[in-house]
Amino acid sequence: MHRILVETSALSAVEPTLTEQARRHLKVVRPKEGEPVELFDGKGRWRLYSFSGGNVVASGEICSDDRAERPVLVLFACVTKGSRWDWTIEKATELGVTRVVPVISDRTIVRIPAAERNCKRERWFRIAEDAARQSDAKWLPDVVAPVDFAEAVAMAGECDCYVGALTDPAPPPMLAALESARPSGRARPLAVFVGPEGDFTPEELSSLLAVSTPVSFGPTILRAETAAIYGLGVAKAWMDSHEV
Repeated sequence: MHRILVETSALSAVEPTLTEQARRHLKVVRPKEGEPVELFDGKGRWRLYSFSGGNVVASGEICSDDRAERPVLVLFACVTKGSRWDWTIEKATELGVTRVVPVISDRTIVRIPAAERNCKRERWFRIAEDAARQSDAKWLPDVVAPVDFAEAVAMAGECDCYVGALTDPAPPPMLAALESARPSGRARPLAVFVGPEGDFTPEELSSLLAVSTPVSFGPTILRAETAAIYGLGVAKAWMDSHEV
C-alpha cells in the first residue's frame, strides 16, 4: 500500500489538501483509480484513503497508536562516512528508535561545521521518513542536529545508557546487563551509545563510563554502523519481550 506522510490536521479532512511534497510523492508512485492510500502523521495516527481523480478521499476512520507512555529508545552514534550513516538512520527507523543523536567525537572521520548541521539533519529526516513509509512504522524518530561529544555525554546522563566498550574486566553481554539492571524504559529513556570508526579516546571513554554502563556487543569486532544496529536490536528485543 502507498503511504504518505502528512500533517496531523490533514487526517481530519475527508478530502485533504496535500502539501506539494505529498502530491509529488503521489505522482511518483502513480496509484491507480480507487487504489488504497494510507496517510500517516509520524506521531502514531493514520487514516485509510482511496485515490480518486488525482486526489485522495477518506475511506476509513482515523486510527491511532496513542501510547502516552510510549517507550523511549535513543541511539547516540558517532557519524560514519557516506552511505553507512544513511543506512544507520534507515535501519534504526525500521527498528522503532525514538530519537537519533548524531555525535561528533575526536576520532569521528566526518567533520560537520556548525553552520551545516541543520541542513544535514533535514536530509537525515527525509531518510527516516522514507524508511518509516516503507516499513509501515507509525512513528517517526526525532533525528536531531549533530552534537559534539561533551553535549552527547550530558544527554546520555539523562538516560539508562549502555555503551559498547572494551573495558578491563570485560563487560557483560548487553542482554545480560539489561536483564540484571532491568531499566524501567519509562521513567528514563533507554539508550545505546556507539563510538566512531577509530573508537573513543581514553578521555572520552572515561567521561562516558561515568554516566553509562559498558557492555559487550559480541566476540567479534563490529563496524560502527553494525554495532549501532546490533545494540538497538538487542534493546528493542528486550523491551518488546518485557513489554516495556
